[in-house]
Amino acid sequence: MLASALVNENELYSAIGEDGFERLVAAFYRQIPGDDVLGPMYRGRDLAAAEHRLREFLIFRFGGPERYIELRGHPRLRARHAPFLVDQTARDRWLQLMGNALVEAQLPAEAEQMLRAFFESTGTFLINRQ
Repeated sequence: MLASALVNENELYSAIGEDGFERLVAAFYRQIPGDDVLGPMYRGRDLAAAEHRLREFLIFRFGGPERYIELRGHPRLRARHAPFLVDQTARDRWLQLMGNALVEAQLPAEAEQMLRAFFESTGTFLINRQ
């Protein structure tokens, strides 16, 4: 259970652990193959590897072990997403599917709120096409 008030984002990992991030990311990626907006972006790609990368990034970003950095270096989110058409529609669909995943993962309300805020700002940051 989450403490009454998280001091900062770096404490989220200790509050929800590997299991919380595992449930969240797995719930998100289960939706991808059947999605008409995001599914085509992943066609022919290794979904299990993408799931692993997102899970490890979130674990690192929110105060967990730095395995992501050890394996991939600096996140470079804009550069890593440059090959994909990320317009407002893609951003909105990503947030919709991640919102579904947050509900399914049943994280504590404060953790969900913190993650939603992060996903919204990061999703907007990654828009690379009009």
